[in-house]
Amino acid sequence: MGQLTARQRQILLLLLNRTEGMTAAEIASDIGVSVRTVHREMEEIESGLQGVGVLLHKKSGTGIRLEGSSPEAVTGLRERLLAGMPADYSAEERKVLILCALLEADEPIKLFALGHSLKVTVGTISNDLDELESWLARFELQVIRRRGYGVELEGTETERRRAICRLASEYLDYSDLIGDGEANHLQPVTARLLTMIGKPVLLDVERSLWDMDWGWTERLNENVYTQLLIALSVAVSRIRQRHDLEVTDPVTEDARTPPMTEGARQFADRLQKTLGLSMSEAETAHISRLFDEAREQSEGTELPHVDVETMEIVHRLVEAVSRRTGFPFGEDRTLRDGLVEHVGNAVKRLREGTRIRNPLLSPIRKDYEELFTVARQSVDEITQGLDVPDEEIGFLVMHFGASMERLNQLGHHLKAILVCSSGLSSSRLLGIRLSKEMPQIEVLGNASWYEAARIPEDDYDLIISTIDLPLPGEKYIKLSPLLTAEDKEKLLQYIQNEVAPAGSRPVIKREEQRKTASLERLRSQALLLNEVVSLLDDFHVHQLDNRPRDLEGTLAAALAILSKQGAVSNAAHVKARLLERERMGTQLIPDTALALFHTRSREVAKPSLSLFRLAAPVPLEDGAEARVILMMLAPKKLPKESLEVLSEISAMLLGTELIELMERGGEEEIKSYLAEELQLFFRD
Repeated sequence: MGQLTARQRQILLLLLNRTEGMTAAEIASDIGVSVRTVHREMEEIESGLQGVGVLLHKKSGTGIRLEGSSPEAVTGLRERLLAGMPADYSAEERKVLILCALLEADEPIKLFALGHSLKVTVGTISNDLDELESWLARFELQVIRRRGYGVELEGTETERRRAICRLASEYLDYSDLIGDGEANHLQPVTARLLTMIGKPVLLDVERSLWDMDWGWTERLNENVYTQLLIALSVAVSRIRQRHDLEVTDPVTEDARTPPMTEGARQFADRLQKTLGLSMSEAETAHISRLFDEAREQSEGTELPHVDVETMEIVHRLVEAVSRRTGFPFGEDRTLRDGLVEHVGNAVKRLREGTRIRNPLLSPIRKDYEELFTVARQSVDEITQGLDVPDEEIGFLVMHFGASMERLNQLGHHLKAILVCSSGLSSSRLLGIRLSKEMPQIEVLGNASWYEAARIPEDDYDLIISTIDLPLPGEKYIKLSPLLTAEDKEKLLQYIQNEVAPAGSRPVIKREEQRKTASLERLRSQALLLNEVVSLLDDFHVHQLDNRPRDLEGTLAAALAILSKQGAVSNAAHVKARLLERERMGTQLIPDTALALFHTRSREVAKPSLSLFRLAAPVPLEDGAEARVILMMLAPKKLPKESLEVLSEISAMLLGTELIELMERGGEEEIKSYLAEELQLFFRD
């Protein structure tokens, strides 16, 4: 193979990962050059590939692709490209590697040494450090630079670990963490981060955590569970490197939940035996805090679909895309639910400056070119002060693409479980494409990567994943969420070779499963109807004689009424949560006098919905004022049926009719409206 430049190697690696091919425009977009530059590079790549058994095919309409004389030739090319990658890094890669060096260092590092290892000047390193100071300050880490001394970080071990975890979250995918993916590990940033977080012990930590057989860990959502594993793995790695927590670290004083502290002690004992560690009391307290934070994050303190800003963004986005496409997206409840969940997290990521990765961006642009343009135009129309990258637009396109392709389920013969790395958007898109193009496959639902390894085999016929899993290769099949023609052929072969026909499974067991599912569905419907009736029976409109411009006193008076009704056990605690949420952003519904105050708390005894009309308006954030307060409260632990009802009510606030009733209607009138709408929701 001839000598190739870094850009030519980058193009070849892109083509190796896209076996169906890419257009020159897609390649140009991915690597940040012009289409003309790509065509020029192709001429040199063709000559560079001579004698390696891999040919470059260019075809109008389908793009550019690589074809090997044998699988071994393709594998050999990939290995040579990765092994021979030059030591020049992008600016972003360089900064990550500088952060890694500083976070791992036990003593000051000379700027010259950093520059030499990264093949840049001392001046470039100095400029990079200037830009990194604000990122490090988020973790209370300070860059110390002295002439003749070098550069080092000043801060606690706890904050160093937090920074390492954040880097891992921003730059590593699930596939990097749990799959084989050895080729990707040769990428310098990926390899360095996997070393920092202790990749070899991550799955050992995961097995130890699962073996504890705790119910609360099984209820964690996939992202929180994965972040917990990263934090625990980083802790193990730092202990092995003798970077111990300081006794004076605030974390050692944190024992807010005694049962969780005892659980942390049991887990620490298991880790010590499994991995041969010696863990101090400070480390046990650190584990206890990580457990507590994970449980808090997964349970959440807010009710779904009740963030006013998120609801408004989703409502306007759906309207804008519907207007441009003529497609009735507003009728799709699943689309709305998925967007609310996604957009809330997306806005948070954008405001925090978190790096957004979307490995499916190129195929999304290719398969949904028109919809991508519409989504970009719609987002630009409704967002102010937010620079939304194409990666985020790609995720939104997956939600709308899934909605466009949503069809009635046909007859099924095989039961499949989906595992995806990009959240609900990719799993829904893949599920719908499967139901449309391969109706013999029934998608039972989505599973996280750690659940997939533990689902009883009798419950499904096959596992379909978009990422590498910690399972034997014959136990699952890896496909693209876009379900290309190549994927379909691959899936059919897998079914023929690896999956037992549904008819060969015991018919009695299938019948039992069907009956059990029907009974569970009836129970769920009964619970849902009971929640609707209970919530409406307890709904009341109160006239509150509050003091002018006194939000805190107004909330206290409202909660005092709810305390007497038995809905709230600690009014002061709930009031503090409501005020804290308001300080994060006004709860006033745009263009109304109605504010929606909501929270979930252990100090709330039962779900409640109450309306308070105020004698005097109260000030909110951003200079707004509220004359009516709708208070929606729920316990921390809440059945999914209760969440569904409260979510549906909050979604109704996107329309004007309910808001007008809340502002001026009578109690019975509001109850009747809610009852009619919730009856439709129940019927659906």
